[in-house]
Amino acid sequence: MKNERILVIGALGQIGRELTMALKKLHGVENVIATDRVDSQADEDTGFRVLDVLDKAAFSALVKSEGITQIYMLAAILSATGEKNPQLAWNVNMQGLLNTLDIAVEQKVEKVFWPSSIGVFGPLSPKINCPQFTVTEPETVYGISKCAGEYWCNYYHKKYGLDVRSVRYPGLISYKAKPGGGTTDYAIDIFHAAIKEAFYNCYLEADATLPMMYMPDAINATLKLMQVTKEKITIRTAYNLSGMSFSPAQIAKAIQQHIPEFKICYTPDFRQEIAGAWPQSIDDSYAKADWGWSPEYNLQTMVKDMLHNLHNISETEVQKN
Repeated sequence: MKNERILVIGALGQIGRELTMALKKLHGVENVIATDRVDSQADEDTGFRVLDVLDKAAFSALVKSEGITQIYMLAAILSATGEKNPQLAWNVNMQGLLNTLDIAVEQKVEKVFWPSSIGVFGPLSPKINCPQFTVTEPETVYGISKCAGEYWCNYYHKKYGLDVRSVRYPGLISYKAKPGGGTTDYAIDIFHAAIKEAFYNCYLEADATLPMMYMPDAINATLKLMQVTKEKITIRTAYNLSGMSFSPAQIAKAIQQHIPEFKICYTPDFRQEIAGAWPQSIDDSYAKADWGWSPEYNLQTMVKDMLHNLHNISETEVQKN
């Protein structure tokens, strides 16, 4: 394997933490530089650097000095948080991507990964098995920025030949990182609440079915996409990606199989309107055909693994104290 030099931007986020670890395992610790805009002394990560993606000069200098060959640009303000400060979300999400694309072209970076989202879809998008090519009518600043970002990626590929790749992540579930302000983050909160209190007050309606994915599948999909030869990439906006679909009531029932005393109630807030505009399931046949995508986890196996790992983390914390 070629000696790649990897730059991860937004390495302290929900995806960034786990993707950085996977990249270090694949390419070697010394070849992966993890960055975020805040200090990370707690991570004990010798490869960590402080970098604000909006500081284009510092960004460009780092890419040049380190001989970066691949950039993973993960920095973003997510859907629910973005609605509280739309202009900030647009600036971070959009200008951060444009800086990345410009620098990648200028410094002749070989590959760029930038994540899109099911947030690009809207009320007129098909709800069931939402296809790769369909109406995208986002109603959040996060979704608008992702929709525009997809076309910027395609533009830079067509105009400059930049090998930029992307997937539309569904809601992501992880036991290793805290929720990052997304509408689907209830599916992480619910596990912590079930273990600590055996009760959860959900901000979505009971039947609000959404596309979701367990983080190990998301990481595997990302690595698989980035390792395939560029000739196999037929979509330069973003590939649909699917893992599983479920509602709050369905995940609660799955948790109750392991924690029978767990109870849930529903108090929908503004996030229900966001969720209601998104598809309930995704057709990812292009990802399967082009680069062999296939998820490993379903609702039952994900719930079992989440609870197992969170129990282990809780026991470790108790022993430390």
